[in-house]
Amino acid sequence: MRLANKILLITGGGSGIGRATALLAAREGARVAVADRNLAAAQETVAMLAGPSGDGGLAIGMDVTQSADCARMVEETLARFGRIDILCSNAGYGIQGDVVSTREEDWQALFDVNVKGVFLCAKHVVPVMRAQGGGAIVNTASNIAIIGLKDRVTYVASKGAVDSLTRAMALDHVAENIRVNAVAPGPIGSPYFDRMIANAPDPEEFKRVLHSRSAMNRLGRPEEVAQVIVFLASDDASFVTGATYVVDGGGVVM
Repeated sequence: MRLANKILLITGGGSGIGRATALLAAREGARVAVADRNLAAAQETVAMLAGPSGDGGLAIGMDVTQSADCARMVEETLARFGRIDILCSNAGYGIQGDVVSTREEDWQALFDVNVKGVFLCAKHVVPVMRAQGGGAIVNTASNIAIIGLKDRVTYVASKGAVDSLTRAMALDHVAENIRVNAVAPGPIGSPYFDRMIANAPDPEEFKRVLHSRSAMNRLGRPEEVAQVIVFLASDDASFVTGATYVVDGGGVVM
């Protein structure tokens, strides 16, 4: 029961790592607010929650690129649960392209979600945590922020920004008893990668390439990342802040 009596707010909680984290957090005793641009997906996650608190959780439809939506997300969570102990900024996506082929509008749209979204969620949650005496924030970065990836310049840059933003926030708020960390997953078996595989010209070859990016020669499971997020959110990580935990089956050391 690592998160007993905690309130967790997670973005991108409608599928993949976000859903796995919401489910594990509930099993660990947390009450959970699941935010997602796809409200139906968030509601599906909430319907799956079965934590010891007996509280089915809260589903919130919102867009992390909009400050008003982030403020409303916080307000709805506080109205339901009264506090926010943990923020997991998990919403994000990727696109292909190098600096020549990537359109400026696509660069900006991705940065709005992957980086501005992390900034805006923290902007509205940190004052709540400050007022209540502390909290924990876990951002979702990526292992490619460390090792790079061919033909993914926008995604690589955005996740590098999340990695750096995490360290800056950790220093800014450590005196307020707010810990800020990140996870850096490699390729994870999730709807996002399922779509990439299905849309590839040669799905089996693309799957082989994805597997080869891990020393374990497989995709990770969302639950494996969720375990690290829950650890970082819990009091077990009470002396951990400003850290990025890589969860990629050894991809960064290959």
